[in-house]
Amino acid sequence: MNIIDHTDEELKAIAFPYFDDLIKYSNKGQYGKFIRNFSYDLLLGLNEVELGNQFAKSELARNLDPNYDFLGFIRRGQHVTSLFRVRSTAKEGEWLGRMVIGYEKDEVKIFAASIF
Repeated sequence: MNIIDHTDEELKAIAFPYFDDLIKYSNKGQYGKFIRNFSYDLLLGLNEVELGNQFAKSELARNLDPNYDFLGFIRRGQHVTSLFRVRSTAKEGEWLGRMVIGYEKDEVKIFAASIF
C-alpha cells in the first residue's frame, strides 16, 4: 500500500495523532516516547547525543503550544509530508512543523520530523 493513495481525511486521522504525540513528548522531554513511531531508518540515523541536548536545552522544543494550524499535505513517492504552523508557549513567533509519514512493513511510521 502507498500512503499517497489515502484521502486527506484518512491522512489527517493518521498524521494528527502522531504530531500531537511529538509535541506532547517533546514538551515533557520523554525521548523514548517521542521516537516510538519513528521508522527504523530514521532511528538508525539519529544522533542521540544531539537529540538529547535538544530535549535538555531547547526552550522551543520543551515549550511547544499543542494548538497548531494544519497547513496541508505534500505527496511524493512513497511518503506524505504534513505541514503545520506551530507556536511556542515561551517564545514569540511562529515555526513550521514538518512530519513525513509512510509505510514500513505495513505500518505507518514517521520518516522525518522537524520544527524550523
